[in-house]
Amino acid sequence: MKKILCSLLAIMMMLSFSSCQKQNSESASLKNNSQSDVGDTGGLQLPLTTKGETITWAVASSVTNLNDLYFKKRLQEITGVNVQIEAYPTSTIQEKIRVLAASKKLPDIVGAGFGNNEQINDLAVQGAFASVDDKLDLMPNFKSIFYEKEENKWIFNSYQASDGHLYVMPSYDISRDVNHGMLYRKDIFDKHNIKPWKTQDEFYQNLKKLKELYPSSTPFTSKNQSTLFNHLSTSWGIVANSPYYDEEDGLWKYSDTDPKMKDMLDFLKKLYSEGLLDPEFLTLTQSAWTSKMTQAEKAFVTFDWIGRLDSFTKEASKTVPGYDLRYGYPIGPKGTLITLPRVSGGIAVSQNQNTELALKISDFMLSPAGAQLVTMGTENVTYTIGEDGKAQYIEFPDHNPTIEELEQKYGLFIGGIFRRFDRRSSYFIFSEREQEAQDFASKENIFEPLDPVLRFTAEQKEIINDKMPALRKASSEFFSNYILTEKTGDSAWNEWIQKAKALGADEVVAVYNAAQKEYDK
Repeated sequence: MKKILCSLLAIMMMLSFSSCQKQNSESASLKNNSQSDVGDTGGLQLPLTTKGETITWAVASSVTNLNDLYFKKRLQEITGVNVQIEAYPTSTIQEKIRVLAASKKLPDIVGAGFGNNEQINDLAVQGAFASVDDKLDLMPNFKSIFYEKEENKWIFNSYQASDGHLYVMPSYDISRDVNHGMLYRKDIFDKHNIKPWKTQDEFYQNLKKLKELYPSSTPFTSKNQSTLFNHLSTSWGIVANSPYYDEEDGLWKYSDTDPKMKDMLDFLKKLYSEGLLDPEFLTLTQSAWTSKMTQAEKAFVTFDWIGRLDSFTKEASKTVPGYDLRYGYPIGPKGTLITLPRVSGGIAVSQNQNTELALKISDFMLSPAGAQLVTMGTENVTYTIGEDGKAQYIEFPDHNPTIEELEQKYGLFIGGIFRRFDRRSSYFIFSEREQEAQDFASKENIFEPLDPVLRFTAEQKEIINDKMPALRKASSEFFSNYILTEKTGDSAWNEWIQKAKALGADEVVAVYNAAQKEYDK
């Protein structure tokens, strides 16, 4: 019996010693990962924990096995946090978050599912989310990017909730410089020695020449339907269906009643009347638009995403030899492009026992190391760096993968987890045509200034929410009628001005200017 007891005791001691060795080894592994392999954490100390706590994180994704993929596993290795990703389709996540909020069962981090920051603040003042303005010392990256950089400090005012606290945690530097714009058939322009436009009148003359050469064509087409007004209005210096900030006058004005809007509508009316603008531009489906743009002699200019430069060229070249789609100048008199904001979006951290750890891991995603991990993975494991300084993804030797491909393969670029992008990643690797667009816009410096992001009182929000839906609906109808029918010109415009006033346009503008005064303070 003594021998048996001694043997059992020896086995128990060995198991205990082995367990301690394993724990020490895992702790050392985490420490080694955090110090040598992770990169620049912005001052955040890793691992964030050695206890292996679980953090739940709601994201928008159609990929169902994110917890089994590389990103999640590597994130746990280097932070020590067992992140459980709760993925919901984009189409249903807003409703899901509303249900979870109502039942007080929100995940530790809500990375998606909000229509806007007001929804975060509405839940926050009810106690759902943790304030971040009083916890900056936990988040060195958030602090350095948003509090210490003067150009970003506005978020503490503009995103502030009614109780005076900040709950919204924005993303930073996830946008390209140029993502959309005017695209034109360079092969057709070159064939007929047509010099691409640089001014509004040159654009008009280009279309007239193309119509003469190809009478059955519709030179300028679009799949954007009524949102085309929004896209084009930037190069007139306004923002269709919304107030805009006039930098020269230092005032907010209502775009849809501004003389610049009439100029744009008159121009589009002229194009439409002369057969230069697709008569179906307000109803055209994407498939019908694609067909027109990829035929040999049907349409030659459009407005869309720069990814079409290559996808259309590749597709159309099968039947149209020499097809070559390129990026062109804006067509409005101001000639400006929309500026994509460096500060955007917003996540929120729930107020519970895991708040501090959740704040820290969300801050890690703002660090250069977090940006690298979520967009590229780990060097020599998922990617290498090429001679051009850009990522080359090991599992995709033949092409630069899309962010969708990388999400499915590794769990990278998850909507609601990424908070900053590494500019060496696939999203910033451009084809020759796409790079032309980036270089062109930067060289010409034709970006329209961003409007201030204002914070409104409850009373001001009520006025905006009451007036704007009817104004948007009425302006959309007016724009269509102005271009497609005979209800056009000065008489129709003056009638519209009076209708917009009756619907509350002046009241909305007054609210914006009052909020601007508070912003300026």
